[in-house]
Amino acid sequence: MEIYSTTLWHLQKDVALSALSKDLTDMDKNCPEAWCVAGNCFSLQREHDIAIKFFQRAIQVDPGFAYAYTLLGHEFVLTEELDRALACFRNAIRVNNRHYNAWYGLGMIYYKQEKFNLAEIHFKKALSVNPQSSVLLCHIGVVQHALKKSDTALETLNRAIGIDPKNPLCKFHRASILFANDKYKAALQELEELKQIVPKESLVYFLIGKVYKKLGQTHLALMNFSWAMDLDPKGANNQIKEAIDKRYLPEDEAADSQDSSIMTDADDTQLHTAESDDVL
Repeated sequence: MEIYSTTLWHLQKDVALSALSKDLTDMDKNCPEAWCVAGNCFSLQREHDIAIKFFQRAIQVDPGFAYAYTLLGHEFVLTEELDRALACFRNAIRVNNRHYNAWYGLGMIYYKQEKFNLAEIHFKKALSVNPQSSVLLCHIGVVQHALKKSDTALETLNRAIGIDPKNPLCKFHRASILFANDKYKAALQELEELKQIVPKESLVYFLIGKVYKKLGQTHLALMNFSWAMDLDPKGANNQIKEAIDKRYLPEDEAADSQDSSIMTDADDTQLHTAESDDVL
């Protein structure tokens, strides 16, 4: 049930998650899974302090429950308490060294800290436990690109897409890397395919606009930028768009662009969809 509750969290199903939490806690308050579900419920409501208390309660009930440590670690990531998150993920691995979610969590933190070599090592460790995860392969590809290993990153993303051909996150990053490597027509083809999968995602139109701008087709660039703004009128994705500029533009252009924070969490570009192959 704790995995199911995490799925509901990703799908933003707050009513179903709340009902599940109530049913489980009413049934057995000494069950760690029930407290994990309750924690996920409050996490979805952005009540992080309460969620943390419930995850800690799950660990108190069963100190050997690895998934509770992982959920607590992710909650500390959301509150930017990275040292505490690291400790949680390490505790999860201490309890179960094949708990790939915790290896992923460590990799995610190292990516946030721009320790890309360490991030790649930990993502690959997670992949060794769960080798059919397109999500993990996608994260590895993103890290490899950050390490200036673009060809290797594309190969990794190709593997991910081979496992899950309609994974929007993988296709988005492959298009972004093609764009960064000046392969504009290939990037455009990728983005047009992606547009069929997520037709209302502003980031896709934003990147299409960037491609057309590079190709000198200003009118098409402006049209796609306009569509991106229509789909995201409140600018919710502005930080991610700025990060794309900095992460995927050549260094000389990035230096000239507006100062912005680097995209430090590959999950920021989930393209508003739940992952289909597994929940990390």
